[in-house]
Amino acid sequence: MKTKITFFSTKPYDIAFFDQANHDDSLELCYLDTHLNPATAPLVQGSAVVCLFVNDKADAAIISTFAKAGVKLIALRCAGYNNVDLAACKQAGIGVVRVPAYSPYSVAEHALALILTLNRKTHKAFNRVREGNFALEGLMGFDLHGQTVGLIGLGKIGRVTAQILRGFGCTVLGYDVYEDEEAKRTGVSYVPLESLLAQSDIVSLHCPLTPQTHHLINAQTLAGMKNGVMLINTSRGALIDTMAVIQSLKSGKIGYLGLDVYEEEADLFFEDFSGKVIQDDVFSRLLSFPNVLITGHQAFFTRNALQSIAETTLANIHAFVNGGPLENEVVFKE
Repeated sequence: MKTKITFFSTKPYDIAFFDQANHDDSLELCYLDTHLNPATAPLVQGSAVVCLFVNDKADAAIISTFAKAGVKLIALRCAGYNNVDLAACKQAGIGVVRVPAYSPYSVAEHALALILTLNRKTHKAFNRVREGNFALEGLMGFDLHGQTVGLIGLGKIGRVTAQILRGFGCTVLGYDVYEDEEAKRTGVSYVPLESLLAQSDIVSLHCPLTPQTHHLINAQTLAGMKNGVMLINTSRGALIDTMAVIQSLKSGKIGYLGLDVYEEEADLFFEDFSGKVIQDDVFSRLLSFPNVLITGHQAFFTRNALQSIAETTLANIHAFVNGGPLENEVVFKE
C-alpha cells in the first residue's frame, strides 16, 4: 500500500526536484499549488504525511483538521519551523521533521550578493547603461576590504558567510547563544550583541525566528548601530521590526537595507503580482527608498539547495514510514 504525501505551495521546480529524488514506488506524491489555509487543509484526507513550505501556517485549528484526516507527520521542506504549532502537534500525536541544512552556501552567497549590489549599485548601473547613460555620479561605493561585519547567528549559514567575508578582508564579529570553535578558527571574534551593533559597518542576520529573536532589530537596537549602517536579512522577516527600520531609513541611521525576507511576506512572495496593485502599504513604503534592495525569498534558490531539500525531505519521510529514528525531528519543548 502506498503512503500518500500531500504537498502544499508547490511550484514546477519543486515537482521536478522531488520527482527526480523519489526512487520509491511506495510513496505517492500529491502536489498542490495552493497555500495551506483553513479552506485547503481538508484536502489532506487520506494522507499520512503533509509537506509544507515556509509560508504554510499550520496553527492549532489546522493541526486539528490534519489529525481528523489521519495525518501522522508534517514534513517541512525548509529549515525554519516557526510556522507550525508544535504544542498542538504533540497533543495530536503528529510528528514534525524539517531540513536543518541544505546548502548553506546558497544563502550565504546571496547575502553577499545583496551586500555587493547595495554597495556598488550594480543594479542601477545595469539600467543606466542599457539606456545609454554612462555617467558615474551616484554610483560610488566603498571597499569591502577592511570593513567590520557583524553576523548575528553563527550556524552553518553564518559560518559560511564569515568565511566568504574573511576572504574579502573583512573583520568579522559574531554573536550567538553558543560560541562555535569552527567559527573562531575562521577568524570570527565573538562579542556581546551591543558591541557587535556598535562596531559593525554591516550587520547581517543569520539566526532562527523564536520568541526571543522576534523583532531583534527594533528601535532600541537600531539606536545602538553606526550611522549609515548596512543591514542585511536573509533569515526570517520577523527578526526585523519593519516600522522601526522605515524610521531609521528616513533618519539616515540605516544607509543600506538588503532584504530577502519580509515579516508579512506570506501574501506576497512566490507569486506574480506584476499586473496588480500591491495592497501592503508598508512593503510599498520600503520599495520607495533608493537605498533598499529586496528579493523575494530566493536566497535558498539554487540547484544544489533544491536537490538537497528534496533528498532530505524524502529521507525524513522514509525514516518515518519505516519506523526508524527521526534524525531531523522538531520536538516541542515546554
